[in-house]
Amino acid sequence: MTKENIGKLSSGRTVRQASLADLPIVMELIRQGREKMIAAGNPNQWSAARPSQAQVSHDIALGGSYLLCEDGHVIATFAFLPGPDPTYARIDGGGWLNGEPYHVIHRVASVEGVHGVMADIIAYCAARTGSVRIDTHADNRPMQAALARLGFAYCGIIYLENGESRLAYQLITAG
Repeated sequence: MTKENIGKLSSGRTVRQASLADLPIVMELIRQGREKMIAAGNPNQWSAARPSQAQVSHDIALGGSYLLCEDGHVIATFAFLPGPDPTYARIDGGGWLNGEPYHVIHRVASVEGVHGVMADIIAYCAARTGSVRIDTHADNRPMQAALARLGFAYCGIIYLENGESRLAYQLITAG
């Protein structure tokens, strides 16, 4: 992500906060995302019960659930929340780039056949914080490639509440 691209979305694309009325579309995007991950060789990142409707409802209640739209049609969802994230307190095999305040991106999912979703999500988020953190499953090669392409640095391994490990990344956008 170059400084020139921060805040710039692809033509025809906008981002808006999700409301509880959007819950069905968010859950459908997550279902589609789960299927895409399984097809790409990543069957373990999201179980049938995760991310849950309760988690997405909580994201919405916090004002941290967003929809990426193209020409008025929803094409992706993501959570964008201020830190600290408790699962990021411990990081093994490296360390965060800094200890400054950050936001996290979680629960990214999109419809089949759209491109540039992560670039637009990162452009939107990077314009709103000086530091973005994100994690992904070791089997999620498409996400790892996107994060590297968008300028994220690999920082180490974090652990979810259930003990599962995730690869952790950070992008510094301020300065």
